Amino acid sequence: MDTLKPLDAAFLDLERSVQQLNVGSVMIFEGPAPTLARIRSEFEALLPALPRYRQRVRRVPLDLGLPRWVDDPAFDLDHHVQHLRLRAGASDEQLRTVAVGLISAPLDLEHPLWRCWLLTGLEGGRWALANTNHHAMIDGISGADIIGLMLRADRDVPRRVSRRSVTWHPGASPSSVRLAAEAGVDLLRSPLVAARRLTHALLPWTVRESLVEAYGVARAGEQVLHPELGLTGHLGPHRSWGWVRADLSDVKAVKTAHGGTVNDVVLAATAGGFRALLEARGKPVDGRTVRSMVPVSVRHADEHGTLGNRVSAVLADLPVGIADPIERLHAVTAQLSSLKAGGTVLGLDALLDSAELVPGPLYALGVRLWARTPQRVISTVTTNIPGPQVPLYLLGRRLTDLYPYIPLGVDIRITIGIASYAGQLAWGVTADSDSVTDLQVLCDGIETSLAELVQSIPTPSARQAHHA
Repeated sequence: MDTLKPLDAAFLDLERSVQQLNVGSVMIFEGPAPTLARIRSEFEALLPALPRYRQRVRRVPLDLGLPRWVDDPAFDLDHHVQHLRLRAGASDEQLRTVAVGLISAPLDLEHPLWRCWLLTGLEGGRWALANTNHHAMIDGISGADIIGLMLRADRDVPRRVSRRSVTWHPGASPSSVRLAAEAGVDLLRSPLVAARRLTHALLPWTVRESLVEAYGVARAGEQVLHPELGLTGHLGPHRSWGWVRADLSDVKAVKTAHGGTVNDVVLAATAGGFRALLEARGKPVDGRTVRSMVPVSVRHADEHGTLGNRVSAVLADLPVGIADPIERLHAVTAQLSSLKAGGTVLGLDALLDSAELVPGPLYALGVRLWARTPQRVISTVTTNIPGPQVPLYLLGRRLTDLYPYIPLGVDIRITIGIASYAGQLAWGVTADSDSVTDLQVLCDGIETSLAELVQSIPTPSARQAHHA
């Protein structure tokens, strides 16, 4: 019986009727479409490697401790993997409209926190899988690991169904008394854990790291005060979803020509998209920035393949006030380099670690109060999810497109996930349908901004003239 990490539990406590914290994706495949029975067999073969997919959340009485993962005695694979036929010849836009409704629907906390739909009927004989998981289960990196387990690099290699998945028997469900007793032991142990961490922090070889983390916490606190540009506010219950595609080779060419990283180029193009959106709304943009939380994976190499959230974050100010795309890219590169060198990532990670020392009732109460308190310090979330760079297959069908879905929360009306796969980049832009009726302006702006950066790459003749 595993205990949820504080960040995983926080995603559960942040859930509200208008704030469904599901992480998802749409994977589009070449045809012909397989049967639902074959898709279910693929999941059945994976279940031994993904025990969390047959577990549900059990809360501790009175929130005395963090919730636990326990086996679901009523687990039914057929409930979690279903089939939906789209209208024959459905377009990508129609697929996106149907998929976002499925992915963003609340999950039943009495059952494992995931679902998948086989969507057939796409134009060209294509088909898709729409997947949704509660954020308490996965982050971007562990989500990519799951895709790696589902898909294969060899078109013709079949998957074997393990007897362990067929003969699985759920473990005994713990009683409320046991859960409360174990939580009480954890509460008594918290001061001892805090003392051990303090002793470790004072060791000579860890003092420097502790100072860097402390500085990072201070810098994170300094960044919390920042004006917003109308991108946050009350959320409605419905979501819209936009897609943008780009060639990874173009992004790498921009990076080579102008410096920085692939992530810098992606964020610069995203900043250009927000600039276009704000200008279309008549908002002042000169000299302004849009505050974005940029999740950063702190998952170690030996943690790949495990579920849960292993992320920290930096708070980056997207320079929407800079009109020139190259200057905008240089500003992003300089800022992110400064944030990484300044220990901000380490500082926020230290804050998350320290949450484990907070008594369960106070932690749950604090998160729930925070969920209902208006915030105007972060305007968006932008996360880059690295994916495999070779073509992948499911049941012999090639995966052609992969679009991520990032949930909304804490008054943030727009979030953006960027996934890379087989030489392509795909932006998945989630928005609150009620307050963001101009989502396509943002998507078009991202595409235009990236095109401007690509067009700015010096031609061979221009480079020769520059060096002459």
